[in-house]
Amino acid sequence: MLATTDIRARLDDCRAKTATAMRDTEGDRGASVVTVAVVREFLSKADKAGLTPDEGTRDAVIELEQAADSAKAAAAADPGLGGAARESVEAAHLAICILKTEV
Repeated sequence: MLATTDIRARLDDCRAKTATAMRDTEGDRGASVVTVAVVREFLSKADKAGLTPDEGTRDAVIELEQAADSAKAAAAADPGLGGAARESVEAAHLAICILKTEV
């Protein structure tokens, strides 16, 4: 299990990757409005997780992973989404999945 400071640092990393996914998705002309909205919700959950008090971090990580699952599914189902946006969503998803196994 990670120390609280390590969890915070890892949540910051997940948030940064999610922000990149948001920028890439919003910047992709082929992205559907649904995919953009789902990735935006993923970023919102990442922001929220970063502000959660220490005793609620585990629940925040689980909630963030659920949002990541939705974003990954939306990206995979969007035929117009380009490779760079899809890869950044997958990278953000992977980051939170790895963190979840360590919390």
